[in-house]
Amino acid sequence: MRRTLLGALAGVAAMLATGVVATPAGAAPQPGAVTLSAQERARDFWTPERMRQATGLDVLSVDRSATAASQPRKGEKTVIRPSVPASDAGVRAIPHSGGPWTAGGAVARTAGRVFFTYQGRTASCSGNAVTSANKSTVITAGHCVKLEGAWHTNWVFVPGYHDGQAPYGTWTASKTLSTPQWTASEDINYDIGAAVVSPLDGKRLTDVVGGQGLAFNTGYNKAMYAFGFPAAAPYDGEKFIYCSGTTYRDFLLSGDHGLTCNMTGGSSGGPWFTQFDESTGAGLQSSVNSFKYNFLPNAMYGPYFGADAQNLYQAAQSS
Repeated sequence: MRRTLLGALAGVAAMLATGVVATPAGAAPQPGAVTLSAQERARDFWTPERMRQATGLDVLSVDRSATAASQPRKGEKTVIRPSVPASDAGVRAIPHSGGPWTAGGAVARTAGRVFFTYQGRTASCSGNAVTSANKSTVITAGHCVKLEGAWHTNWVFVPGYHDGQAPYGTWTASKTLSTPQWTASEDINYDIGAAVVSPLDGKRLTDVVGGQGLAFNTGYNKAMYAFGFPAAAPYDGEKFIYCSGTTYRDFLLSGDHGLTCNMTGGSSGGPWFTQFDESTGAGLQSSVNSFKYNFLPNAMYGPYFGADAQNLYQAAQSS
């Protein structure tokens, strides 16, 4: 069965797009190290103009039997609390199928665009800074760090991005990693990635923008908010977009959460929150934007954060 990146929405199902360091396909899911010189080149590479021109990826083919082969492993519910200062974010509508987030708050700082090079082209995804021991961990989608056997290069995270601007700086990845299932076979049920970013001007990421909390093994049918920077029509990647509503379990090919949402390519890797507080813009990250079926253009799907997602988070924050 065909699945497309949300930048194209061509085929039977659609994914959203991004990534860093080269490792052989199927290799053990060890973090990839990026040299300091490569990080410097990546930061210089991403000019405001290149950021504005970055696009989603093209059609991705996925074998249907492989897609449905595994389901997320579950365990006990685990919660990591946010490490963000209180702030006033106002009240938004719920449910909401897609529109600009104009209320500010913590999420407007912790979430951002991810930029990278894939097959010689510039592309973008979304990501989010989370509470972590190293104060340097970003959670995104697996295909935002590795796709079709190749890890992306020139990987950077721009929290609070808008209109080609990086108000909190451009943070280069020193390591990227994904779940073992995504690293080995790009299993859609485990489309979760992470990056460890290097200090910028002597400061660590969450000391600058704060970190959202996380929740693992929350179950299904939850009130959630999804955020991202969709770059394909009708969006252009320059605005911070959100959706909200009650999720449901995918009844087709995956064990993912589903949510009514019209975000498009470039929103991949953007955070989904449970227990999201509209008054502060803080919540518990429980999934990421992952894929869409093209015959359900107003439904977004995100992987279940179970034991493997938690292990990925632990590996990233301890790097």
